[in-house]
Amino acid sequence: MLAVFFSVFVLTLSIAWGKVQPLIAFVLVSMLAALLLGMPIEAIPKAIEKGIGDLLGSLTVIICVGAVFGKLIADSGAAQRIAGYLISLFGQRRMPLALMITGFVAGIPLYYNVGFVLLVPLVFSLVYQTGRPAVALAIPLVCGLSIAHGFLPPHPSPTALAGQFGADIGRTLLLGIVVGIPTLLIAGPLFAMSLKNIKGVSSALFKAELKPEAELPGAFNSFATALLPVWLLGGFTVLILHPSDSAAVNRLVAFFANPLIIMLVALGAAVVTLGLARGRSLSSIMGGAGDALRDVAPILLVIAGAGALKQVLVETGVSAELGRSLASLPVPPLVLGWLIALVLRVCLGSATVAGLTAAGIVAPLVNGTGLDPSLMVLAVGAGSLMCSHVNDSGFWMFKEYMGLSLRDTFRSWTLMETLVGLFGLLFVMLLSIFV
Repeated sequence: MLAVFFSVFVLTLSIAWGKVQPLIAFVLVSMLAALLLGMPIEAIPKAIEKGIGDLLGSLTVIICVGAVFGKLIADSGAAQRIAGYLISLFGQRRMPLALMITGFVAGIPLYYNVGFVLLVPLVFSLVYQTGRPAVALAIPLVCGLSIAHGFLPPHPSPTALAGQFGADIGRTLLLGIVVGIPTLLIAGPLFAMSLKNIKGVSSALFKAELKPEAELPGAFNSFATALLPVWLLGGFTVLILHPSDSAAVNRLVAFFANPLIIMLVALGAAVVTLGLARGRSLSSIMGGAGDALRDVAPILLVIAGAGALKQVLVETGVSAELGRSLASLPVPPLVLGWLIALVLRVCLGSATVAGLTAAGIVAPLVNGTGLDPSLMVLAVGAGSLMCSHVNDSGFWMFKEYMGLSLRDTFRSWTLMETLVGLFGLLFVMLLSIFV
């Protein structure tokens, strides 16, 4: 136990204070942990290689295809159309609700940073049109993006956590939506009502130009294509839970229910509906694929490093020992996973690193207690979003775009993320009673 906690402490120190690249930090700490736990020195490189390969092997293509899919949604103007349609549908009085739904819907295919940069200009345009405070309008939007990022596959963190815990991705998505919606209502528009007196001074550098209306795809096309992975994952999960009498049909359902196949089908559909059908050439449609893959590369490296540390813990037998020790603590397993992710989030800043590191520690609890692994994915995801502060890039993005003081950024952004983590755990615990 001391060896594991010391290794995690060194990992935290090297990333947060030493600014060591996370993959390198994970590999070095994995070697340190292996030596402290008595692993034969000649077995250490093979364990690290196996851990990286096993975790990345099932996730790399899903995450990369998801990145290209999200980039296509952004570049085509589909996300902008979704936002504009919802704002016109709800009207000015219910604008926070429209922005909340925009962030949640657009956040499913878009990675957080991409969605933020793409959609925040819409907030600025609404501020100029209505005179309403920017922060109170932006919080519901970024809350929706954050919840999608932390709870919903095919985002990298919940997808990787599902792999660590052996959770079904489709089931995790459905339960994530159940947890995410009430959490979003509380931490988004309800909380935003308390922020009307915060006045920011947004920089002109961040007021990106929006696409002309004539260049945007239709509303139905935008919604249907952006949410296609959700429809497919949800639909095939239901079919798996209610199998057919025909073995051939069940095999076909199992094939198409695979997240890799679903993401490839969604990408192919997006290429047609948002590209070829609108007169764009295939080369122009796929022009942003390289940028999308460059954006996702650092996330894949973090996942790879977490796989190395997990494998060392498994092969030394300490993973099972940790599971037995943690299970004996007078704390519910879901709360324990959330708490460990919270501590790592405060120390490290990165929600992805915090979640995956916590998963390596608490994964044995899932097998040892018979806990629903999808609920543990959501609990750890909620903990990894807690208490964002000055070591988190999202904190500084929100501060600079909104033109806020540090005090007002803590009052708005940090408190919003903390509410997401707290109520996310609360609704996961309530859901655990019924599933």
